[in-house]
Amino acid sequence: MDTLDAFLEHYGALPWSPGHKVDCCLCLAEWAIWQGHEDPAARFRGTYSSDEEFRQIIRQTGVVPLLTECARSIGASPTQSPRRGDVGVIGSSRNALHQFGAIHDGRGWVVRQKQGFGRMSARVLAAWSLPTR
Repeated sequence: MDTLDAFLEHYGALPWSPGHKVDCCLCLAEWAIWQGHEDPAARFRGTYSSDEEFRQIIRQTGVVPLLTECARSIGASPTQSPRRGDVGVIGSSRNALHQFGAIHDGRGWVVRQKQGFGRMSARVLAAWSLPTR
């Protein structure tokens, strides 16, 4: 089992906990931490504790700007050709509430949902390669 498979298995089994450790956006931060990076979402942790509170943040900020800030904080590079282990925002370009943080598993995008990871096909709005450690 490689690093990404181990992460997906471990993190996919954790209980949903928005704002603290387990939701579709913090999943990307946890993936970065798993690879040895500082927490790119440290300033957002604990600022919401429900899906509705998170939606309020998204309405005000948008997923792409939120994750762009997190990606920059650890030196992630924007990519137009996502590969296995890259992170991104996929979904609707018009509705921020239909945008999702996702990890590319080499075949496509997986998104952390309440029950675990699920494959999702959607427009790529932004994607980043994490720096290697």
